Amino acid sequence: MSPSIALRRNAVAGLVLVLLALPGLSLAEEPVPATEPDLAAIERTVAAQHDASLQRLKDWIALPSIAAEDLNVREGAEYMARLAREAGFQQVEIIDTDGKPGVFATLDAGAEKTVGLYFMYDVKQYDPAEWSSPPLESRLVDRPGLGKVLMGRGAVNQKGPQAAFLGALHAIRDSGQALPVNLVLVAEGEEEIGSPHIGQLVYRPEVEAALRDTVGVFMPYASQDADGNVTIALGAKGVIELELVASGETWGRGPKKDVHSSYKAMVDSPAWRLVKALDTLVSDDGNTITIDGYPQAPPISAEHRVMVAAATQVRDEDKAKQQLGVEHWIDDLSWRKANERLVSQPTVNIEGLVAGYTGPGGKTVLPGRAVAKMDLRLVPGMKKDDAIAALKAHLEKRGYGDIEVNVSGGYDGTQTDAGAPLIQAQRAVLERRGIQPLLWPRNAGSYPGFVFTDPPLNLAAGHFGLGHGGGAHAPDEYFLIESANPAVAGYDGAVMSYVEYLYELGK
Repeated sequence: MSPSIALRRNAVAGLVLVLLALPGLSLAEEPVPATEPDLAAIERTVAAQHDASLQRLKDWIALPSIAAEDLNVREGAEYMARLAREAGFQQVEIIDTDGKPGVFATLDAGAEKTVGLYFMYDVKQYDPAEWSSPPLESRLVDRPGLGKVLMGRGAVNQKGPQAAFLGALHAIRDSGQALPVNLVLVAEGEEEIGSPHIGQLVYRPEVEAALRDTVGVFMPYASQDADGNVTIALGAKGVIELELVASGETWGRGPKKDVHSSYKAMVDSPAWRLVKALDTLVSDDGNTITIDGYPQAPPISAEHRVMVAAATQVRDEDKAKQQLGVEHWIDDLSWRKANERLVSQPTVNIEGLVAGYTGPGGKTVLPGRAVAKMDLRLVPGMKKDDAIAALKAHLEKRGYGDIEVNVSGGYDGTQTDAGAPLIQAQRAVLERRGIQPLLWPRNAGSYPGFVFTDPPLNLAAGHFGLGHGGGAHAPDEYFLIESANPAVAGYDGAVMSYVEYLYELGK
């Protein structure tokens, strides 16, 4: 419980004692919250508020905040703050960092327990020409086999699930029910560029103090696949986002600007230098990291191996290959072994290579500069700073010390125990609905949960929420609104899943 919440509660308790001393006044004259919530009343309110809640999501999508482009940064934070106030948070503050601002908010419901929330208000870049539906218009379109989906940038990552959670707060309040937990919200605007300043937000004294006494921190999430299966992830890999840059200017060889390609007969090429340097980072097949002194990943535990084995018996391998557009896993591994590798191995990935001319036709130039955009995924137990230091030392040792290593963001991995109350509450909600969730060691993707699970906070952290979506970071991103499959929750079902989760956490 945050100090501010505790102080207000003590003040209220003192006032009650004074009032009880007055003649003719008893506590029985005050309204007493029901011990059990009227979930049917809340569900009716969710249905009645469907259009307004959906419009809230559409309006949010219409204001894209893109950290990589410095687009709508302040506006995005202000809009996030407005959404928090409208949902009932009494204290809402925009906090500046050395990068993009964040939002810190608290909601004191007078409850015994406090729950932390992690939101992001930023989204990935988009090219409207690649979309079948305008990415900011949030059109409802039919998707065969799924139902009616809302298509837009940020629809599933993460505005759709977050809007559904805010819809749950509106519905609980407007149905006259008592919110069962206090809430502490931290929202950032740099998640999509590797959260470089998340520590300046979370470790701010008043924010850290408010989070310290929570039962844990969770992020709203569309956790159902197209068949209705639900996965509870117990963590996530860390990530480093960076650029490697080779140039004639820093190398001292090759051109300092693009020149005619005929000069390759007598002039060195920064582009080839970058290619050769990249080749030293991995094995010949590109699948094993060969960076000298790179931190080692801890071996997969027996517990996590059992989780993977159980999940792969349920998940459809052929469907996964079809969705990814692949025919083989690395080394032609089995479905189970490929998934063990997915959760247990670090990666060095080239996101993009940029040099010289990349437009239509040919343009015979020798580029003076070449850039590799990269991401490095880290297994919990590996440290971001150690990985960066090893990469720089490796390039220097191999004779590529002139290649610039420009780190734009990143953080360590995160892990939570399956027995944590935050996780057990998720299982209870799902099993009550007849859903047997799949426990999963960690997401192969990343989010900055380390600020909650690592010292000094040492909290449980995770994701929760029914509903389905897809296309995150890609064209035609969508969030399911009206489901054609009874096993998969639509928008209102997602809202109710958060209602039930909050009441379970409050027990």
